[in-house]
Amino acid sequence: MIYFLLVYTFAKIGLFSFGGGYAMLPLIAREVVDSQGWISSQGLVDMIAISQMSPGPIAINLATFIGFDQKGVAGALLATFGVVFFTSMLVLVAAKALLAHPDHLIARGFFKGIRPAVISFIAAAILSLYPVSVPDLKSFGLMAAAFIAFGKFKLPPIPIVLVSGLIATFIF
Repeated sequence: MIYFLLVYTFAKIGLFSFGGGYAMLPLIAREVVDSQGWISSQGLVDMIAISQMSPGPIAINLATFIGFDQKGVAGALLATFGVVFFTSMLVLVAAKALLAHPDHLIARGFFKGIRPAVISFIAAAILSLYPVSVPDLKSFGLMAAAFIAFGKFKLPPIPIVLVSGLIATFIF
């Protein structure tokens, strides 16, 4: 049953999330933490951090890690299949239609409507993960420093994550 649930859960996440991995985070949290209880909120935040450091899209990495956590290699493969396969088929069909009619009124309107919704999903992910990720003033300081390093100084994410982890080992 767990194998079916892994495919079903991640297919649902893939099919009903627009805007990429960060926009998927609220749905991933709802499904794997709240509905299925496969991991804790803290476990999800840890997996998100690992997914950030791993090459590849965050949603695919998360599906792989969560599937592996539940049922090893078979679980990883099934969860990854679930999040990728059905969505890929849908994207291929949509891409064919959009390439054939790129200036169609419905296509333009659809994408104008999706953009604000995607931003709301990303904001929801931030708000839902914030209490677990930034529980104290030291964590807030690390977050602010990382935000400035990335946003203002345009430093690459991997060194920021590694330096943040190194600093955290000494201050916590």
